[in-house]
Amino acid sequence: MGDFSAVALFRHALSGHRQWPAQWRSPDPKQSYDVVIVGGGGHGLATAYYLAKEHGPLRIAVLEKGWIGSGNTGRNTTIIRSNYLWEASAGIYDHALTLWRDLSSELNYNVMFSPRGVMMLAHSLHDEQVFKRHIHANRLAGVDNEWLTPQQAKDFCPVLDIDPDRRYPVIGAAFQRRGGVARHDAVAWGYARAADRLGVDIIQNCEVTAIDRGSDGAVRGLETSRGRIEGGRIGVVAAGNTSVIMEMAGVRMPIETYPLQALVSEPVKPIFPCVVMSNTVHAYISQSDKGELVIGASTDQYVSYSQTGGLHVTSHALEAVNEMFPMFRRLRMLRTWGGRVDVTVDRSPIIGKTPVPGLFVNCGWGTGGFKATPGSGHVFAATIANDEPHPLAAPFSLERFRTGEFIDEAAAAAVSH
Repeated sequence: MGDFSAVALFRHALSGHRQWPAQWRSPDPKQSYDVVIVGGGGHGLATAYYLAKEHGPLRIAVLEKGWIGSGNTGRNTTIIRSNYLWEASAGIYDHALTLWRDLSSELNYNVMFSPRGVMMLAHSLHDEQVFKRHIHANRLAGVDNEWLTPQQAKDFCPVLDIDPDRRYPVIGAAFQRRGGVARHDAVAWGYARAADRLGVDIIQNCEVTAIDRGSDGAVRGLETSRGRIEGGRIGVVAAGNTSVIMEMAGVRMPIETYPLQALVSEPVKPIFPCVVMSNTVHAYISQSDKGELVIGASTDQYVSYSQTGGLHVTSHALEAVNEMFPMFRRLRMLRTWGGRVDVTVDRSPIIGKTPVPGLFVNCGWGTGGFKATPGSGHVFAATIANDEPHPLAAPFSLERFRTGEFIDEAAAAAVSH
């Protein structure tokens, strides 16, 4: 076991190494495992944790080509909600939201989950009709969601400008009180520590270069930058790289990869009490525990593996935020970034088995991946362990792209973050 004390973590941070201390890594990856998870982000580590906790004893390894949390997990905007339109989506996201509630206690690590509420603004009659449809659908599915008048929205978020003469007048809002935010990299570290305690080998700087299949077509192991690793079952959970890895096994995925942009401001005193989103202008904003305003934009309109994106996307988001919250106009922005998101045609994930025996995939979350982290890992672990889809994962199978049974959140999920 590694030294998890605060002093050790602080010294490690000062050393400038953005990876786990050496004693937290498996010293020899050239061995055989029952399950190998490709991808050391939130979803991959959550999968490994639930495999070890609920489906063991198993020999489990997590392979990460960089360091833990170096991908999308460290580049998201931390929003958590479950008020999606379609029943399948609401089911898995609400399962995740339920797990978020006690996750810090579960992992014995503060993931800074804060159920401060998620408010989705309506700026037109069309917005109002869409959100009220969401509210009714959510209530039928047992998911909380409610309608706020403009004044009720301002009462909850005083800095919101509800002047009817504004460019984007607020005529109401859908509001999920259980929604909120969490600390993005803390989720990865929390799951990694908990998985390590259960005996999972976490191998960093280990890039997958090939997937080996036997004469029967089933997976037998992987070739990596640190040598060969035998694995009876392989789960690919590598946001932004899924199609590349799956191609190694001869599986073509129905996904495209886009840059998704966001940025944060200089820190200020607590002033923003919730998460506010607008699908009309495609911008959203919250305040982190460090005081930064976390501002998100949309995906770029072109496929790319870039982690920067186009300036016009963030510029449009900032213009919209300044319109709705004029008091933020003088704030300086500290940094901007772009994550790589895998997107399916129906903007819903793919979770489950593939045509290759022993190969499983969890991808295509688009902009909704962070909020699903615990639920995604939980159902994917059960799917791998039982070699059949968990009931909440079953609607998201790869087969739906053959049958046409899409879960079309493309137009239904608003900003979808």
